[in-house]
Parts: sequence; C-alpha cells; structure tokens
Amino acid sequence: MANSEALQELQSRLASRLQAARSEGVSANWLAVKAGGRNYLLPLSQSGEIYPLAHLQSVPYTRPWFMGVINIRGGLFGVVDLADFLAHNGGASRLAPLGATGSVVSLNPALEVNCALRVDALAGLRGTDAFKTTTPAQADGPEFLGGQFVDAQGESWQEINVRVLSQAASFLGIGV
Repeated sequence: MANSEALQELQSRLASRLQAARSEGVSANWLAVKAGGRNYLLPLSQSGEIYPLAHLQSVPYTRPWFMGVINIRGGLFGVVDLADFLAHNGGASRLAPLGATGSVVSLNPALEVNCALRVDALAGLRGTDAFKTTTPAQADGPEFLGGQFVDAQGESWQEINVRVLSQAASFLGIGV
C-alpha cells in the first residue's frame, strides 16, 4: 500500500513538473529511470504512462527478459524487463539483482506496440542542461542505444531510442 502511494505521489510530481516545463518553456527531454543498477534515459515523446508493477501474468515459452502481461486501462500489455533485455541484446549486463517491486513505463501509443518496460526506479525528468558531457552512440552497439551522458555528479546515463527499440526484431521476438 505504501509503495502504491509513493508511486502515485511520484507520478503526480512528474506530471506537475512536465506541465510546468511545457508552460515555462523549460525543456525536459527524457524520463530518467534506473534498471539493473544502471541509469537510462527514455525520450519523453516516446514514453507513455507510469504504472506500478502489479498483477503480472506469466507467459510460457518466452524469452527470459519477457516477464509476462498486465492489464493497463483495459488493454493487455507485454512487460519487458529493461535490464535483462539489454543484457541479452548487446547492452550492458545487470549490476543489481531483479527486485520484487518496480514500475512499468508504457510505450507511447503512437508507437503502436502494447508494451511496457519494467524498471527498478524512476529518477525524474532530465533535460540537456542536466549533463556536462555527451558521448555519441557507439557504431558497433545496438541501433536502439543512443548517446551516453554524464551528469554533474559523475553518473553515466545511457539514452535508449524507444521508437527504434519497439521495432527491433530482437524486441518483438519474445518466443523461444
């Protein structure tokens, strides 16, 4: 119950910050999330809503990173553990064990993929001004991985192009 209330409070704060950013002209480019002990940036224009991970139904004969399905607003959404997917598909390996709780970030409905990404924690909104250095995407890395950003505290953040991710064959192929 406390986790649900904390998530609702965080969602409310993020929504108010996003609204303030729109009205004040402040640019918030990404939703910052933590998954598997690493930091990721999801473009706001490609991200949907945030929900608690609840009532997950497992699906047999799927890849290890496909956690199952949940009901979001009456629709069935597949849930992909972001850290495990990246570890299995050319991204960084998981640094922290999978926790029992977490949140899911649905993909923007415009992407036309009923999917949500499971993350360990939400870290707020970030704009380009939050970072002091940027490294372009690696040429030999997966096409859905964008640049690396380092913030003022020295933490590294990996951008994920959710649109490209949602169309990648490795992401769409959940069956074993």
